[in-house]
Order: sequence, then structure tokens, then C-alpha cells
Amino acid sequence: MTTERLSSPTDAHGMQAFTLFGGPLQRLGRRLGLVREGNTFSLGLALGGLAWGGLALLSLLQGVGGKFFSLSVIGVHVRFLVAVPLFFLCETWVGPRMAEFVLGLIRNGVVPEAARPLLAADIRCVGRIKDPWPAEVIFFLLAVAAPVINLFVPFLPGRSGDLSAMLADNQGTFGPVMAWYQLFCLPLFRFLVLRWLWHLGLWCYFLWRLQRLDLRLLPAHPDHAAGLGYLEVVQEHFCALIVAISAVYSASFAENLASGAMPFERLYLMVPLLALALAVLFVGPLLILSPRLWACRVTGWGEYMGMASRYVSAFDHKWIRGANPPGDVLLGTPDMQSLADLTNSVTVVRELQWVPGSRRLLLGFAASLLAPMLPLLLLKYPIGELTARLFQTLTGL
Repeated sequence: MTTERLSSPTDAHGMQAFTLFGGPLQRLGRRLGLVREGNTFSLGLALGGLAWGGLALLSLLQGVGGKFFSLSVIGVHVRFLVAVPLFFLCETWVGPRMAEFVLGLIRNGVVPEAARPLLAADIRCVGRIKDPWPAEVIFFLLAVAAPVINLFVPFLPGRSGDLSAMLADNQGTFGPVMAWYQLFCLPLFRFLVLRWLWHLGLWCYFLWRLQRLDLRLLPAHPDHAAGLGYLEVVQEHFCALIVAISAVYSASFAENLASGAMPFERLYLMVPLLALALAVLFVGPLLILSPRLWACRVTGWGEYMGMASRYVSAFDHKWIRGANPPGDVLLGTPDMQSLADLTNSVTVVRELQWVPGSRRLLLGFAASLLAPMLPLLLLKYPIGELTARLFQTLTGL
């Protein structure tokens, strides 16, 4: 995404279009023609294809193609043919939505005129810390040092992410295939994982800075989030990243199940734990704004209830107690429509969400998590048995 100036209402404050994405890797992709107008998906395909293609070629040349395409290393294929492109697809999707969210805060008056210089400063602050090369150098060093770190804390799941397990499977042989995988492919994947964790951390940091501003939140806003409802749209576009993470873990579970290192029943614990971790990563940022929304609801409930009481009292005095002027008729009076509109407004205030996200967002996240896990059922139940059970469940026969 480019850093073009926003429209004229914000030019006076020198704001630039908000983006979390950039850095040396994206600049390299732009020079190679793989990043165009903020679309980095081609860069993801190229990186994943380079890593996987090198492995496939070396495996065939070394005569171990059969093992390379076996279930025991399914994690390798998923990481580079599925997860890496999805990392960049998510970046392409979510970047413009973040920029639109920030622009909407200004355009819709959620950030009032007096607070816009502070918002501009926050955007510049994020811009300064997202681009410098030292951050990506640190990620690279951590990615290279991961085999040492892995001795104490598992960095990647599955046997294909563990150097000692792969050496054991290959009788301690460190040939060309292993060298390419351990010295290029895995460091690349670890680097991209760390890069995304950095982006998520920056997003949380920006939301934390945002909630400290003097926001003009409207308790009766029809989005049921006081004007912050578009934040749900931003979070929805992280579904590609959730699918990528879930696919990597699903493949790692498949490797462990195929090797006998893990019983199938352990999935009943592992999948909920993964769901909890993903909730922290992708629902957690929404909670940063919860104190402001809760305060808006409490204040708005008191204010709108006071207004409602005054209006209902006047309505009752005029139309119920008979104090209406002579000649006024109830049929067609705008007072009744105003009462209905006021009731709707009070209902919106009462239902204001203290988390700017709906059930639809949670269902989308759940579907993104569970879809890559479904093939694991085939390791427990043959396709014929699974079909019969599904038919029995649907028909009751």
C-alpha cells in the first residue's frame, strides 16, 4: 500500500494513509515487480514456490521423491504452498481495510478536529517503527538461531519443524535436501512468522494509542459499536491468516499422528488450545477499545434514559391525561412516530456492544480454524465410514 496523502480534510495535519506493511522485503518485491499497488500475493507465491520448488527438485535428484511426497512431511508442503501465500494474501486484504478504518474515523467525526494532530502523530509513529531494516534483521537472526531456541521452546509444530526429529528420520544424514530445507526454507518461514507477529503487535499498539484519544463515540450509532463498527470488517480480513496458521498446525498434527508420536484423542485438547491462542491474537485487539465502549454505554444509557423519561412524560401528559390542545387528533400525529424513533434509539444504546465485533466475526474465525482441521478426521475414520456416519446423523437411520 502506498503512503499517499489522505483527502483534503486531513492534509492540514499532514496525515498519511495508515499502513502496517512495508520494510525491506516489500521494497525488494516492488523492485522485482512482485508487489504492485499494495498487492503482495505474487511475492508470497514466489517465496513459497522458490522454497518448495528447490526441495522438490533436490528430492527428485537425490532419489527420495517418494519420501518427500509422503504424509510424514506434509507440513513442508503446507507451509510453503499454502501458508506462505496466505500470509501475503492476508496482508493484501487487511492493509486497505486498516487504512479505510482510520480514514473513516476522521471522515465520520469519531476523531474530532482537536484530536486529529494526535492521531497524525500516532500514524507517523507507527510508520517510523514499521519500516526500519533493523527489525527485519533481528527477525532474520532469530529465524536462523531458531534451532538452538527450539531446544528449550518449540518454535514450529510438527516433526518437519524439528531438526533433531528430521535428522533421526534420515539416520543422521545432512544431505543437499536437508541443507536447503534447514538453511533456507525453515529460516524463511520462521522469518515470515516473526514478521507477522510484529505486524499484529503494531496493530495492537496503534489501537492502544487510538483509545487514548478524545474520541467522539455515539452511543446510539446504528453499528452498535458507537461508530467503531468498521473495526469488525478489518478483523474479518484476518481470516486468511487464521486459515494459514490452522493449516500449519493441522499438517503438524497429521505428521505426529502418522508417525505414532501423538494419539488422535489428543486433538480434543490441542484444537481448543489453538482456538484460545487465535482468539488472543485476533479477538484480543478488539478488547483494547472495550473500556471506552463500556464507558460510552454507561454514559449514553443515563443520558438517553433521561431524555426518554422527559419525552414520555410530556407524551403522557398530552395524549393520555388529556392535556392536548383542542382539535388535535392522535391519528397521524408525528408525536407517535417520534416516540417510536426514541424507543429504537434507546434500544440501540442498551444493546451497545462493549466489544466491536459480532457473532458473525466469531463464526468466521471458527470456520477458518476448523476447515483445515477436517481432513484429520480421515486419519481416524475411513472416508466410507465417515460418509455413513454423516448420512446416519442427517437421516436418523
